[in-house]
Amino acid sequence: MKLIIQIPCHNEAQTLPETLAALPRELRGVDLIEVLVVDDGSTDGTMEVARKLGVDHVVRLSSRGGLAQAFSTGLNESLRLGADLIVNTDGDNQYYGPDIEKLLDPILKGRAQMVVGARSIQDIEHFSRSKKLLQRLGSWAVRRISGTEVPDATSGFRAFSREAALRINVFSSYTYTLETIIQAGRCNISIESVPIRTNRPLRESRLIKSIPSYLRVSAWTMLRIFLLYKPLRLFGLLGGVLFAAGFLIGLRFVFFYFLGEGEGKIQSLILAAVLLIMGFQLGILGLVADLISTNRRILEEIQYRQRKQELDPLKS
Repeated sequence: MKLIIQIPCHNEAQTLPETLAALPRELRGVDLIEVLVVDDGSTDGTMEVARKLGVDHVVRLSSRGGLAQAFSTGLNESLRLGADLIVNTDGDNQYYGPDIEKLLDPILKGRAQMVVGARSIQDIEHFSRSKKLLQRLGSWAVRRISGTEVPDATSGFRAFSREAALRINVFSSYTYTLETIIQAGRCNISIESVPIRTNRPLRESRLIKSIPSYLRVSAWTMLRIFLLYKPLRLFGLLGGVLFAAGFLIGLRFVFFYFLGEGEGKIQSLILAAVLLIMGFQLGILGLVADLISTNRRILEEIQYRQRKQELDPLKS
C-alpha cells in the first residue's frame, strides 16, 4: 500500500521545512510513504528548498495557476506515480501532520473513499468572527448542495483512495475544496469527516483576501457545480415559478374579462404572456441542460475507465 502526501505550494520556502518535519514516515497499513511537492510558480526558491530537504517528488508549474490547478496537478501526478492513497495538505503547516493517520483510517477500514479533516473552527483563535461565520455558512451550503455531512467544507486536509482520485475532476481555477466535496456527493463517492488538529499560523491566509470576494467566488463555484450535476432542478424551479406567475396573472385577466372590465387589463395580459413564455423557455433549457449533464456523466465514466486502464498498469 503506497501513500503519497501531496503539498501544493506557492512561495512556501519559509514554512515548508516545518511542514515536512511534521509528516509521518511510518503508518499502520501503509507500506511506503512518499512526499510530492507541487510548486505553483514560486519565486522564493520553494522548489530548491523541497529538493534540499529530500522530498521524493517535485513538480513545478512554469507559471502560477492557482491552488486548484496545483491540487489537480498533484492528484494526477500521484496517480501516475502509483499511489494507492493520496493525502493533501497545505505548505503553510496549518494542519497537524500526525493526524494523517486519522484521515487514512476510514479508507483503510473500507468505510470511505474520501476523508475530509474537520477543524474545530470555533476554537481557532486567529480566525475572526466573520471568518468563522463564513466557514459555517459555506459548509452548510455545501452540505445542502452535495447531500453530504461534511462539517468543514473548506478544509484542505483530506485523503483520497485511488478510486476516488481517478474520478475527481477540478474545474475551478480558484480552489478545489468546495468543488470536490460537491462532486463526490453527486458521483456517489463515499465521504467521511474526522476531527483534526491545527498548528499556530505561520502567515496570513492568501486565499481569503476579503470576505466579499471570497463569498462571491465560492457562491459562483457552488452554483456552477450544481448546474453541472442538477440543472433540471434549478431551471425547472425558476421556470415553474415564472410559468405559475404568468398563469395566475392570466387567470386574473380572464376573470376581469368576463366581468366586462378586460379593456383596462391589457397590461396584465401582456405580462402574463411574457412570463408564460419565459417559464416555458427555462423549462426547455433545463431539459436540454439535463441531457448535456447526462452526457457529461457518461463522458466522466469513459474518462475514469481510460485513466484506470492507463495508470493502473504502472503500479505493477
